[in-house]
Amino acid sequence: MPRKPKGLNKPIAKTAARMSRKAALTPAQLEKLDAYWRASNYLSACQLYLLDNPLLKQPLEPAHIKKKIVGHWGTVPGQNFIYTHLNRIINKYDLDMIYLSGPGHGGNAMVAQTYLEGSYSEIYPNISQDLEGMQKLFKQFSFPGGIPSHVAPETPGSIHEGGELGYSLSHAFGAVLDNPDLIAACVVGDGEAETGPLATAWHGNKFLNPIGDGAVLPILHLNGFKIHNPTILSRISHGELESFFRGCGWEPRFVEGDDPKTMHQTMAAALDWAIREIKRIQANARTTGDDSRPTWPMIVLRSPKGWTGPKEVDGATIEGSFRAHQVPIDMSQPHHLQLLESWLRSYKPEELFTDEGKLRPELQALAPKGDRRMGANPHANGGKLLRELKRPDFRAYGIDVPSPGSVEAQDMLVLGSFVRDVIRDNADAKNFRVFGPDESKSNRLTPMFETTSRVWNADLAEGDEYLGHSGRVMDSMLSEHMCEGWLEGYLLTGRHGFFNSYEAFIRIVDSMFSQHAKWLKTCNELPWRQDIASLNYILSSNVWQQDHNGFTHQDPGFLDHVANKKADVVRMYLPPDANCLLSCFNHCIASRNYVNVLVTSKHPRPQWLTMEQAVKHCTQGIGIWQWASNDQGQEPDVVLACCGDTPTLETLATVTILRHHFPDLKVRVINVVDLMRLQSNTQHPHGLSDSQYDMLFTQDKPILFTFHGYPSLIHELTYRRKNKNLHVRGYIEEGTITTPFDMRVLNNLDRFHLTMDVIHLLPEKLGTRGAFLIQQLQDKLVEHKQYIAEHGQDLPEIRDWKWNNGNGNYDA
Repeated sequence: MPRKPKGLNKPIAKTAARMSRKAALTPAQLEKLDAYWRASNYLSACQLYLLDNPLLKQPLEPAHIKKKIVGHWGTVPGQNFIYTHLNRIINKYDLDMIYLSGPGHGGNAMVAQTYLEGSYSEIYPNISQDLEGMQKLFKQFSFPGGIPSHVAPETPGSIHEGGELGYSLSHAFGAVLDNPDLIAACVVGDGEAETGPLATAWHGNKFLNPIGDGAVLPILHLNGFKIHNPTILSRISHGELESFFRGCGWEPRFVEGDDPKTMHQTMAAALDWAIREIKRIQANARTTGDDSRPTWPMIVLRSPKGWTGPKEVDGATIEGSFRAHQVPIDMSQPHHLQLLESWLRSYKPEELFTDEGKLRPELQALAPKGDRRMGANPHANGGKLLRELKRPDFRAYGIDVPSPGSVEAQDMLVLGSFVRDVIRDNADAKNFRVFGPDESKSNRLTPMFETTSRVWNADLAEGDEYLGHSGRVMDSMLSEHMCEGWLEGYLLTGRHGFFNSYEAFIRIVDSMFSQHAKWLKTCNELPWRQDIASLNYILSSNVWQQDHNGFTHQDPGFLDHVANKKADVVRMYLPPDANCLLSCFNHCIASRNYVNVLVTSKHPRPQWLTMEQAVKHCTQGIGIWQWASNDQGQEPDVVLACCGDTPTLETLATVTILRHHFPDLKVRVINVVDLMRLQSNTQHPHGLSDSQYDMLFTQDKPILFTFHGYPSLIHELTYRRKNKNLHVRGYIEEGTITTPFDMRVLNNLDRFHLTMDVIHLLPEKLGTRGAFLIQQLQDKLVEHKQYIAEHGQDLPEIRDWKWNNGNGNYDA
């Protein structure tokens, strides 16, 4: 048992001697390792400040300094310490390892490390390993036309954006799924550790299979402070911190202090122990077949924030305080130039680099070689490893539709059979998984479980359903953050998958989606980044039917969020039936470098299109449904457009009422599957040209557009179009636990309100005939409310409604 601390935050170092009686490093090894660390710290500090004089061959002058100092220092020396030591164990054990930098803004550390190992200059030959290249390396950092201050897509070896605070550990777990030889070394900042996603991610060890998956080595970097405040995990007792991680199923080892010599020995011993434990766990599981959950190792590194930086500036403590978080010397005073020069020279660059600016050969030898370098590891550029997904012919899973609306089916249940066989056909490749927060069965993907199970490596109990230590479905954890992070890590390392979720709660990962979309946008501009499989969302249990839940589960706003991202990255599809869903999904899982969002229904719905019709319709993304229209050969009086399963249903029901009462009215029905077709082709690659749009929607006829989501999105997508006679009905933030049709009534998206809208749009055409029908429709709405209040379900004529070639069955 660890001894009890006398007070909070009193470090109790579990020294190398506790883990190994023999020092982990010889004096010569320690000296070289420390020199390599100094070299990386020097390069990192200079990236913050220097425009010129890269090796300080002349005294520093103001002209050598950037006019605006932008970046961060606090986390950097600790990350350089970790990276340097990881290089040693990669060489010692011949490891396949990637590095994830979780603490956010510390990009200069990973840039420095990949520059030292040579992978940076291989990708960016202009940043050469000499004086000229070093000067350019320094200037480009946080500089216009240069590189960001955080780890970014531009950084070799990265799969994790430095702005994604909280997601590093879930990305690491996703990266090692089905990668049995990979170790993801994940540095977790102690500020980052306070976020909800990261706090949840410690439980990722309950989903690793030691036989088929790789290992995650978390390294919690306790440097004590966030931007201004102390961190929680640095201010609790050693015993409480150790108990926390043991309670989460980890075996922690602590490396604590500020003396470099002692810390090097302790860190080396801790990493040797961690790697031996990982290898022991995996060897035992893979030789005996015992895939039960082990206790995985982790490391807690406690070091001063801004370690090796200035101790004090103008009487204020820097190293070991929150003031080290960003730039430790702000250059606002003339004497700060002398302080900066003293600090930079403390690393003794003349001992580390040749006069030509090259790292000395004896230090170069410490870096791994080839693909073993973390900056060059193929897993960190996952498109290099991406293999084509085997897909059965989706058309074989389609619904037979003799005539529009003649049969009902559950779209997601139909899709589940296709997904089941995608899993089956890729079982040997182990490159496809399904992710979701405990909702796959609720979202009607149940057929998947005919061929696979949910992954669960915690305890199993009698009566558990579809649980096992191995499987292809990651939905046993009720965390959207974790599922998103798993999937992103899986995709970024060269595999395929999709995320199914309740529509309302995908909003929980808005920020994660944003960061991934930004990642893809930047990667599209980097020729060395290889294409990866698209991030695919299937959103079901949608806004229009929440029988068990209600207002809290009614939010289609993810579509608005996605629409704001760059057009070369995002795609949105709202298939109206099962055959269209199959076609869209097949397209999405075969695509590269996109974020695809599909919104669909899981409830029994009329089926509209044959498979052949669905393929044509989805390929075009938008089209006139001629079988529902009666304006062939002439101009329509009104255009009824719809996007989404429920809007499609209500639009077609509206057509039947109009046909019954106004047989001379010319109605054009347009269905939209690919939402971005509405935008101009000058704004989105899928957009219609102005002439194409006018051909469909006319230049001046009234358009009544029923939309799955918030009406404002349709207005935003079409505001540049010529026809301004557009009227959109959609979700207007009205809802509760109620019947499906009443949800539509509450939001004016029902057939009765839509019919009245058409009448109001055509006063000259319909005249007093319209006035009489409006009264009858209002009576129907009253009847509807009375009926559901008494019977708890919709009117029989609503429940039993069928499309009958446009001939309605309403006597209103």
